[in-house]
Amino acid sequence: MPLPDGASDLGWMGEALAEADAAASKGEVPVGCVLVEEGAVVARGHNLRETLADPTAHAEMVALRAAAERAKSWRLDGVTAYVTLEPCVMCAGALVHARVARVVYGCDDPKGGALTTLYRIGDDARLNHRFDVVGGVLADECAARLRAFFAALRAQGKK
Repeated sequence: MPLPDGASDLGWMGEALAEADAAASKGEVPVGCVLVEEGAVVARGHNLRETLADPTAHAEMVALRAAAERAKSWRLDGVTAYVTLEPCVMCAGALVHARVARVVYGCDDPKGGALTTLYRIGDDARLNHRFDVVGGVLADECAARLRAFFAALRAQGKK
């Protein structure tokens, strides 16, 4: 569904935050991803690792699989990915392989971020594809969801 005219990265990140909330409602780490092309959502995803017992079921991977299936192609040229948390190495690699044009993320991931924090996979000249990276969009809102989720786990005695 397209956002109203003039919608910015903030609006699309709001859509990714809704996906993060969907993940949290299932007991998943609240990370969401929305893939957008020409002003319309082509796929959505949120973390489903616990639900699917799948270590690759990160929000980005779920969304990329859905978009590729819809497009009947692994090439997602022209797509922008909006992700609430800086993608990890696996997801950043998948975004390179999918040939996305741009990745916009919310908060940095100091333990696993692969776009700016620990690595720079999206603009590594040694790779066969690069994409534009914009970080820090609605970072406080994205980080707050993660902090609340992990605080609740700690309160329950879980790690």
